[in-house]
Parts: sequence; C-alpha cells; structure tokens
Amino acid sequence: MSAAEARKSPVAAPVPERGARRFGGHELVLGLVVPVVLALGWEMAVRAGLSNGRLVPPPSRIWLTLVDLWRTGDLLKHILATLGRVGAGFALGALAGTVLGAVSGALPLFRRLTDPLFQGLRSVPSIAWVPLFILWFGIFEAPKVTLIAVGVFFPVYLGVMGAIQSVDRKLIEVGRMFRLGRGAMMRRILLPAILPSWAIALRSGLGLGFMFVVAAEFMGASEGLGYLLVDGQQLGKPDQIVAAIIVFAVLGKVWDSVLVALTAPLMAWQDTARAEL
Repeated sequence: MSAAEARKSPVAAPVPERGARRFGGHELVLGLVVPVVLALGWEMAVRAGLSNGRLVPPPSRIWLTLVDLWRTGDLLKHILATLGRVGAGFALGALAGTVLGAVSGALPLFRRLTDPLFQGLRSVPSIAWVPLFILWFGIFEAPKVTLIAVGVFFPVYLGVMGAIQSVDRKLIEVGRMFRLGRGAMMRRILLPAILPSWAIALRSGLGLGFMFVVAAEFMGASEGLGYLLVDGQQLGKPDQIVAAIIVFAVLGKVWDSVLVALTAPLMAWQDTARAEL
C-alpha cells in the first residue's frame, strides 16, 4: 500500500490512537485544576479574614503539618502501615470475590444457595463487623485485614457474577458453531467478555478497601492514617485530620491509576467510544 493510500484508508489512523495523543499528556493537569482552584480560593479567603480557618485549616497550614509529619518519619510510617493492610485485604477480598463470583455466575444452583446470604451480608455496615472480628481474631492485624477483605469482596463478587450472567448468548452460540470445547469457550469467549467488568469491579473494591481501612484502624491501631485521624480528633488538631484525608485521597488515586495501568493490556482488544469522548 502506498503512502497516499494509507492516508485515505479508514484503518490507517484508528480512533483510539488519536484520542490517546489528544488527551494522554493533559489528563493529569486537567485533573488538578479543580482541587488547586479550591485550595487557592480557601487560602485567600482565610488570609482576607473571611474565615479564621480554625475548623477548616488553610492549605498552607495543612502543608506545614504534612512537612512536620514527614520530617519526623511519622507520615511514612503511617502510610506504609495503611498500604500494607489495604494490600493484604485487597488481595484476599479480590481473590475470594473473583472465585465465588465466577462460580455463582456459572452454576445457577450454587448461586441460588449462596447469593441470598451474600446479598444480606453486603448490607451490614462495616463498623458492625468490628466487635465481632475483635472477639474472633484479637486486636492485632488479623481483624483489620479481614475487615478490609470483606469490603473488597462484595463489589468484586457482584461484578464478576453479573458479567458472566450478562455475556451475550450469541457469543456462546458462535463458540458452539465452531465446536469450541469448555476450556476454549472460557478462554476465547467468556474471559474476554467479562474482563472489562472485572477490572471495574477491582477498582470499586480497591476504593472500598481504602474506606474500610479507616474503620479497621479504629480497632486499637497505633499506626496508620486512620490512627492519625483519631489522634487529630482526640487532640483537637483539624489540620492533622485534613492532612490525613488528603493523603488518603492521593494514595487512593495513585493506586487506582496503577490498577488501571495493570489491567489496561487485558482490554487492549476493545474498540470503544472512549477515545471519542
């Protein structure tokens, strides 16, 4: 094919590549616009005397608090403790949710037996598990990791089960027409069909893992960002509370981006409208 023909060909310049070139280098900057404008606006409001900044500290005071925590080594210690708990809980919850969700989606009898129980337990507030897990596992790391795993489990379970049940029947019929065996059917049709929903379920589970770690670190923890929240509340330090919340938000966004990057190659075959939006 000549260069002129390649330029005229509709497949020479696919839409996803154009979208990636258009937005790839600017998404981070655009995502910072709103929080930076809000932070600057509040800083100027406090400096102008419109608020004393006692209950909601200005960004400059929060920054100084973060710098002090970093210099003493406390911030890194608390971040590593929280990430360790979230990582362990996420791994356990995602594995259990994926396996049980796949079994429930593929086996109707298993789903009828167990899904009502899971749906009922899904409605139990996270804090309600705390006293029970303390009785079962003590006050050390086991109940904290278990509580996070519970939070991660349900969105992953629902995402995988729903994705399997939503696979287009026509795809299954095409596989049967080509006489695909059960293993080939799973590998070539079912697995690619559920991967996008599975990736979204993992992201939802990770977000809940960061939420549940706060309740987990209320269980007698002496390290972790949740401990910083409790310590700031007990000692009347709103700047420390807001600083811990900001660190939570940054960590959640960073690890969500990491998860997206890790799962993106699994969906490289998709030709969606995302690049057009």
